[in-house]
Amino acid sequence: MLTRKSKNQKREHIHERIRKKLRGTAERPRLNIYRSLNHIYAQVIDDLQGQTLVSASSAEGKKEDRRTGGNVAAAKALGKTIAERARAKGVSKVVFDRGGYIYHGRVKALADAAREAGLQF
Repeated sequence: MLTRKSKNQKREHIHERIRKKLRGTAERPRLNIYRSLNHIYAQVIDDLQGQTLVSASSAEGKKEDRRTGGNVAAAKALGKTIAERARAKGVSKVVFDRGGYIYHGRVKALADAAREAGLQF
């Protein structure tokens, strides 16, 4: 009997394939994206040290101040935030890890906003 993979299992398989090729270093850490239905999360990771240098999410802040993270506007704001925090830590170049998601919609909006705010990838 054949079992079908769920959408998330397919994404995880694609992400494993991508991660074989990507490696974040101290000079050029990895910008990782995770997208849920309600929020979007981003981390800048140095894989050699196994350390998260900077992180940001659309779920941050006080509950009344938060907007939904399930839209392109929140992804743009998050891209700008993660870029500003990374630049404050002295990181200007990163390797983009789309997390197995299609480069479209919220993922593309976050990447474009991070580029506009000064990250190079």
